[in-house]
Amino acid sequence: MANMVSSKMLNDAKIKAAKPRDRDYRLTDSGQLYLQVSRAGGKHWRMNYTFGTNTKGKPAQKTLAFGSYPSVTLLAARGLRDDAKATLALGRDPAVERKNEKRAQVQAVVNTFESVARQWHAKQKPRWSRVHQQDVLDSLVENVFPGIGSRPITAIKAPEVLQLLVAVEERGAIETAHRIRARCSSVFVFGIASGICEADPAASLGKALAPKPRSKKQPAIVDGQDTLDERITAVRQVLIDAEAERCRAITKFGLRLLALTATRPGEIRFAAWNEISGIDWKNRTAKDPLWRIPASRMKGDDDRKAEIEGDHLVPLSAQAVDLLLELHRLSGDLPLMFPGERHLHRPISENTLRALLIRAGYYQRHVPHGFRAAFSTIMNERAKLLKNSDDRAIIDLMLAHVPQGTSGSEGSYNRASYMPRRRELAQEWADILVGDMWPPATHLGQPIRYAPNGPGRFR
Repeated sequence: MANMVSSKMLNDAKIKAAKPRDRDYRLTDSGQLYLQVSRAGGKHWRMNYTFGTNTKGKPAQKTLAFGSYPSVTLLAARGLRDDAKATLALGRDPAVERKNEKRAQVQAVVNTFESVARQWHAKQKPRWSRVHQQDVLDSLVENVFPGIGSRPITAIKAPEVLQLLVAVEERGAIETAHRIRARCSSVFVFGIASGICEADPAASLGKALAPKPRSKKQPAIVDGQDTLDERITAVRQVLIDAEAERCRAITKFGLRLLALTATRPGEIRFAAWNEISGIDWKNRTAKDPLWRIPASRMKGDDDRKAEIEGDHLVPLSAQAVDLLLELHRLSGDLPLMFPGERHLHRPISENTLRALLIRAGYYQRHVPHGFRAAFSTIMNERAKLLKNSDDRAIIDLMLAHVPQGTSGSEGSYNRASYMPRRRELAQEWADILVGDMWPPATHLGQPIRYAPNGPGRFR
């Protein structure tokens, strides 16, 4: 055991004058603080204290190390001693508190914003479509990680996050800035729930950003038409003109199925064969055919996407079944119903259907989403004329609209309701839209390009 050298309180002169001996010894200061001088000449600050009891039931003797002189000065060592005594006065063990502080410092380095964000993203992935998964991660990688990704999440303050969001806003991407704020906030909330951080500095930053611009109404050919017959004629002509263009049959089938089902373009793009039921592909027959679009692929907030019973059910008309039977010949051996031309494992581009409409002469007059507006306008007007007031709510269900104030199991139940009438309305719409048009098989084997030096449009 090291020798104890009794003396009055230490000063720098005494410490500097202390020389190594043949064994360790101590120079005492006050309040259990002492300097231990090693045989090698090292000078180390120590403090003895008692806390709790040992196995024999007696006060447990413990020692704290405060570092070495001169890196830790006499004044600093006394400050550390006083801090330890204050911790003891609160009934806590200063050695344990120091370990916890060191652990917290290590965790602060490990738990950077990026690492926590990736943990959050991994937790959410099962609830999201593959496209949404990538979109969320890409937005963070591009706009957030370069600025605060390497920072400890516990050290990030609201002004840092706002600076990133303003940079996005200044690019003119106001809606993107709001989406990124919401995603950052979700990361902080995840960190709070996981015990990693204690605050969400992004929570109220939406008020500091420019307000979201009002969304522009997407053009539909039924806009500006005066009568129901004119609206029906106009939307039918869109399909006639588009299907007269030269392109892949799969593209034409995609546009027609979009019109028949009044679904969203993204739901068509990622449609998979395993979502279709009630069709016997071999015998080319159908009974109660249905397209079940997973909740994770539907438009809506995260809660809706996560609903176990939140799938959107689309009853298929006879015309839709005929189309799918022909489409199955082209892509039935692939997962996706509408694969891209170059990469069969990827869907058609998000611009494919819009480009077909533009080539057909409908630039800024009708977009793929416009078929939903056409279905809603025409079928609601028919319901009013036929005095079928109950059909209005059913038409909303067919469009996968969520009624205000409806959520959870109630919403899931409603989306599966009224299926017999929904089938009837789907068939009525198909008869109106394509009842006397050429069958889908007409497009099989047709030219998909215009000759580069001949009549018609250029490739």
